[in-house]
Order: sequence, then structure tokens, then C-alpha cells
Amino acid sequence: MKLSQAENGRDYIVRDILTDDEELKSFLFSLGCYSGEVVSVVTKKRHSLTISIKDARYNVDMDFADALEVEEK
Repeated sequence: MKLSQAENGRDYIVRDILTDDEELKSFLFSLGCYSGEVVSVVTKKRHSLTISIKDARYNVDMDFADALEVEEK
């Protein structure tokens, strides 16, 4: 599933990054977001998510969240 479909308060494992945008891939890697890493959904709003990666929180839009393929931990 895509991270944009995730539920609040749950942990997910990143399985793949679904984009050809090398800049976005590089940005995600700099956040510590890569295949096998755990991502938690802190809050989900209509047009954005607050996620936690390695004890840091980030607010991301749905386009960003659609680029991450995840599975439940």
C-alpha cells in the first residue's frame, strides 16, 4: 500500500520508493527513509501526513506520501 493510505498511530516498513525523481529519492534518503526503514504515521489530515522517521517528525503532502510503498510492521 502507499503511505497516503496508512492509518494514524501505526508503524510501517518502507518497501519501495515509487518515483523516477532522483531529487526526491535523494531527499528521502537524507531523511533516513529507504527500503526496510520503519515509518510511523503520527497524524493524518486531509492533504498531509505527519510522519516519524528515526525519532524525527516531518509534515509531508499526499504526493510525497504516494511515492512511498509500505507494509504493516
